Amino acid sequence: MNYVDQILQRVNEKNPNEPEFIQAATEVLNSIRPVVDANPRYQEVSLLERIIEPERVIIFRIPWIDDNGKVQVNRGYRVQFNSAIGPYKGGLRFHPSVNLSILKFLGFEQIFKNSLTGLPIGGGKGGADFDPKGKSNAEVMRFCQSFMNELYKYIGKDEDVPAGDIGVGGREIGYLYGQYKRLTGLYEGVLTGKGLPFGGSLARTEATGYGLCYITEELLKAHGNSFEGKTVAVSGSGNVAIYAMQKCIALGGKPVTCSDSNGYVYDKNGIDVDAVKEIKEVKRGRIKEYLEYHPEAVYVEGKRVWEIPCDVALPCATQNELDEENALDLVKNGCIAVCEGANMPSTEKAIEVFRANKLLYIPGKASNAGGVATSALEMSQNSARLSWTFEEVDKRLQGIMQNIYSNIAAAAKEYNAEDDFVVGANIAGFRKVADAMLAEGIV
Repeated sequence: MNYVDQILQRVNEKNPNEPEFIQAATEVLNSIRPVVDANPRYQEVSLLERIIEPERVIIFRIPWIDDNGKVQVNRGYRVQFNSAIGPYKGGLRFHPSVNLSILKFLGFEQIFKNSLTGLPIGGGKGGADFDPKGKSNAEVMRFCQSFMNELYKYIGKDEDVPAGDIGVGGREIGYLYGQYKRLTGLYEGVLTGKGLPFGGSLARTEATGYGLCYITEELLKAHGNSFEGKTVAVSGSGNVAIYAMQKCIALGGKPVTCSDSNGYVYDKNGIDVDAVKEIKEVKRGRIKEYLEYHPEAVYVEGKRVWEIPCDVALPCATQNELDEENALDLVKNGCIAVCEGANMPSTEKAIEVFRANKLLYIPGKASNAGGVATSALEMSQNSARLSWTFEEVDKRLQGIMQNIYSNIAAAAKEYNAEDDFVVGANIAGFRKVADAMLAEGIV
């Protein structure tokens, strides 16, 4: 049994109840086989054994009081996975589905995503099984304050810099940052995604969606195409989906779908992004309300957007939302490219379909790296006590995404896997982290 197979067996034996983490680790380890096989030094220093184990996992209780005066208790986590190239960096997710497997998968992916940005940030992830939906602002504030009462002990601007993720937007980041300052007396760049008045960065809100479209445009250009005139299927209706649709339109594409956990909307005339913003960011409503703005649109309950014919698919909702059947629908309907705005939204079987049918496909660790890249730019601005213009940040973001595409394409080609951007992304991200771990010794 070779070294990679030994580690895959170890992952499965040690984490039997963590399917999402096993899925992520299996995809990465299989992709990097040629690099590992060519470098016996990795096995000599047990590098893979170390890279699949988080450096630290913190699990804690979060007691808080609801508006009825009843004490509620949730579970909080922070997975500090790898700091070889910089302080831990990765979002906080507040959602009932949050568990250790999901956060380990996200933290593991974050190592390589952050490496691909070219910026000095390591990988981490955290969150809680708390659902902010339907909660009052006062309840969300009390929860965030209790969450930070424990988390603050383990984070800092040069140690661990969390950001937002699903369920953690500007409101939650503000409450978390306020409590961090109260507890520590420090005004520092310890959280990203902050409001503009207290250290946030212009373009951070738009960054993941914009970055997704920038790298998709690079992919299309490299294959003699562009967004111009393309029909685009987008899933989700949160931050990533909204700004992916906005940038897609600016680049000449026409997004025709968006969705939430109840169903999806199809608007053959193109999605009205302003209407989606009002529904989701102002009213905090459900996507079916889109029909109040555009009665001619169609709402489909309980299904996914991938049955709608499109040229480009941008999954921007959540993990494993695009399965084998959905992938076959995309192929049948003539889709030419799939780029992920969410983390691991395509199942292993779906990816096999993409590969077998030669669809252009970029995994989330590369295509959704714009958010964390701009978070790192926010850290830079905080450290320098500067505030860059929207145009400056957006230009840097576009350059980062163009470089990511260039690097993953080159890595894939180097290992005789041209246009296999899963292999390219994993190899390009892994090599930088592995080199740092070798240089730093056994730590």
